[in-house]
Amino acid sequence: MPRQNIYDNETFFAGYRALRERADNANNLFETPALLALLPTLEGKAVLDLGCGCGDHCAEFARRGARRVLGVDISEKMLAGARRENSCPRVEYRLMAMEDIGALRERFDLVVSSLAIHYVEDYAGLVRRVYDLLNPGGAFVFSQEHPLSTCFSGGERWTRDERGEKLFANVSNYSVDGERESTWFVEGVKKYHRTFSTVVNALADAGFVIERFVEPVPDAAILAAHPEQRDLLHKPDFLLVKAGKKA
Repeated sequence: MPRQNIYDNETFFAGYRALRERADNANNLFETPALLALLPTLEGKAVLDLGCGCGDHCAEFARRGARRVLGVDISEKMLAGARRENSCPRVEYRLMAMEDIGALRERFDLVVSSLAIHYVEDYAGLVRRVYDLLNPGGAFVFSQEHPLSTCFSGGERWTRDERGEKLFANVSNYSVDGERESTWFVEGVKKYHRTFSTVVNALADAGFVIERFVEPVPDAAILAAHPEQRDLLHKPDFLLVKAGKKA
């Protein structure tokens, strides 16, 4: 099956970059701080970033002392931005689908992926390949769209009261893993829904030890500054996982 490369679509890419350039986007408020908080000490480590996008995280890993960072992505537009905006002598960017990392002939102390795993159909296969690429004692840290979001593919997302206030998020077909298609900047964006048990069991089956789950929600300070983020108290947008390979 051809791998979707939606980020090289001109309309999608323009919409995505405009969203990420907003200082108060959900990545900056919730996902990125949570992801960075899960990372081990990076001094002298080799890091692989799956779906590295424009390289913001790769540059941060280098700043934190990583001796070698390899960022891979399927999108030429993303990689062009990475090389332009986040170049560094210790960072290499390579055009490669995440599914193809089995071709790499080196080992890493940390594999990271930010909001890209839900684009991969064969999650279990990817997890096995990540495990094989890690040195003993290494870690796999990733974020994805929350399963309560990926399960939903159409219809009204919220149930509201007579004033239009959101009462709760609607959920559909949560227990059915598989492809979902939605409209986000463009029509026909494909993602893959997996239940919590699928996420966890694939990691355990590959040999990982589950160390931490995080579902970021707004604290009082964020709610005061961004009251619209109260929606996340009903349904977190993101799920983050840290798993380790035994030494």
